[in-house]
Amino acid sequence: MRIAYARIAQETHAFSPLTTTMADFERQHLKVGQELHDACGLLGNEAPGWTPVAELSGLRAAAALESDVQTVPLWSAWALPSGPITPETSAALRSRLRQSLRKAGPIDGLLLTLHGAMRGTGSDPEPEEGILQAAREALGPDIPIAVTLDLHAQLTPNKVGPADLLVAYRTNPHWDLFTTGLRAGRLLIRTIRGQVRPTSTWRSLPMVFGGGNTIDLLQPMRTIFRHMKAMERRPGVLCVNLFMCHLWNDSPHLGWSVHVTTDGDPTLANNVADELADLAWGVRHLQPPPFISPREAIEQARRKRSRTGAFCMVDTSDVIGAGSTGENTRLLRVLLEEGQGLTSLVPLRDAQTIEHLYDVPVGTHVRRTIGGRLDPQMYPPLEIDGRLVHKSHLGISGRAVTLDLGHIKVVVTEHAPYNLKPTFFWQAGLNPIKADVLVVKSFFHFRIFHWPIMRGSALVRTEGLTDLDMVRRVPFEHPVHPFDDSIEDWRPHDQRRREGSH
Repeated sequence: MRIAYARIAQETHAFSPLTTTMADFERQHLKVGQELHDACGLLGNEAPGWTPVAELSGLRAAAALESDVQTVPLWSAWALPSGPITPETSAALRSRLRQSLRKAGPIDGLLLTLHGAMRGTGSDPEPEEGILQAAREALGPDIPIAVTLDLHAQLTPNKVGPADLLVAYRTNPHWDLFTTGLRAGRLLIRTIRGQVRPTSTWRSLPMVFGGGNTIDLLQPMRTIFRHMKAMERRPGVLCVNLFMCHLWNDSPHLGWSVHVTTDGDPTLANNVADELADLAWGVRHLQPPPFISPREAIEQARRKRSRTGAFCMVDTSDVIGAGSTGENTRLLRVLLEEGQGLTSLVPLRDAQTIEHLYDVPVGTHVRRTIGGRLDPQMYPPLEIDGRLVHKSHLGISGRAVTLDLGHIKVVVTEHAPYNLKPTFFWQAGLNPIKADVLVVKSFFHFRIFHWPIMRGSALVRTEGLTDLDMVRRVPFEHPVHPFDDSIEDWRPHDQRRREGSH
C-alpha cells in the first residue's frame, strides 16, 4: 500500500493590506520529497520554529503500525497567516500538486493537510477548493483522499465533496496536530483496505460568535468536545468534527459548521450531525471574554510583578497568528508613556528600519520613526529615541534589531514578529524571565510555550486588524448570529447556507 502525503496551509486575513505569494511559502516553510520524509521521521523536525511533529508525522506514525504501508512524500508548503493568496500563487500550488501526484507513481491514497480558511482574490476566493479539485482530478474518482483541517476552517461543498475523510483539530490552542494526522492516517488505511466505507454529511450554522473563549479545556467547549469523543465511540461513527470559523475570513457564508463521517450509514451521519449542531447552537449566546485597555493591563502587570516570570499582554488588535501584520504601535505608545518602572519587551515589524539599522554598529544612538509602514491609517508611526543593542536573525521573522528605549526594549523585525515562544526574545539578546511585561501577538498558542515563565496574562485591545468587530466588514449573504437577533433555530438557514456557499 502506497500513501502519498502533502501540505498546503495558510490561514488568510481577508482584510490585510498584504497578499501572500509563493515567495512567502518558500521563505517560511517548503519541504520537498526526501527532505519532507526526513523531517517527518522519528528524529525529524517537521516544522522548525513551530512544532517538531505535526499532521504528516502523524500519518507516518500510523503507517509505521502497519507492515505493508509505504508513505510517499510529495511536498509541504506552510505560510504564516497573512493576506489573501494571489491568483498566480493559487495556480502555482495547484500545478505543483498535480505534477507531484503524477511523478509519485501508483498510489492507493492521499493525505492532504490544509488549513481550511485560506482565501484568495478576484475570481478565486476559495483556493483550497481548487487544490482539492486538482488532487481529485489527478487521482481519479476511486483513490481515497483524507484531509486534515484546522478547527477554524470554513466548510464549503467543494471542500467537502472531493474528500473521503475530513479530520479536524480538537484543541484550541492547537496542540493535537500530530494526533490529528494519526487519526486521519488510521482511517485512511482502513478505507483503502475496504474495512470501512466513509459516508459523510455536514451542517452550516448561522453564527460567527459563541462558545465563550472557545478554549477546549474550558467550559462551555470542554463539554462539547468531550461529547464529540463519546459520539465517536458509538458503533458506526468514524469521525466527528466541529469548526468554529476564522473571524477574519470574508466569505459571505462565514459561520460555524459540523461534519460527521460514518461507516456507510447516511441516516446515522445525519442524526449525529444534527445532534452536534444543536450542541454548538446552544452556546451561541456565550460571547468572547471582554478585552481590557492598555492602561488597565499596565495596572494588572504592576500588581502581578514578580522577581521571576513576566506578565503577558496579548496584543489582540495585532495578532499575527490570525493574520495581522505585526506593526501595531498603539500598545507600545501607551507602555512608553505610562509603563515606567516596568521592564517591557515588545515586538514590532518594520522592514525599513531593518534596512536602515542592520549594518550599523551595536551601540549606535537611534532616533527615528518606527512602525506604520504597511498601513499607517491602522497603525500610526511612532517616534522613538534609543540605542541599538543587538542584531540577530529570527528565522521566519527575518533579520531583527533590538532597541533599548529605557524601560522598553523593542525587537524590530523584517517580517511579522511571530513571538509564539519565549526563545524569540532570547534570540534577540533579551531575558524574558527578568522582564515584567512581554507583549505577545497570539490569542491562545503562546500559552503552550510561555506557561513556565508566565505570571499572568491579559487580553489587551487598542485598535487594529484583529479586533473582533472586523467581522462586521464581511458581506454576509444571509442573517447570522449575533447580528440578527431574530434567528431562533439553525435548521431553516442550514440548507440555504450550504447551497449558497458553492
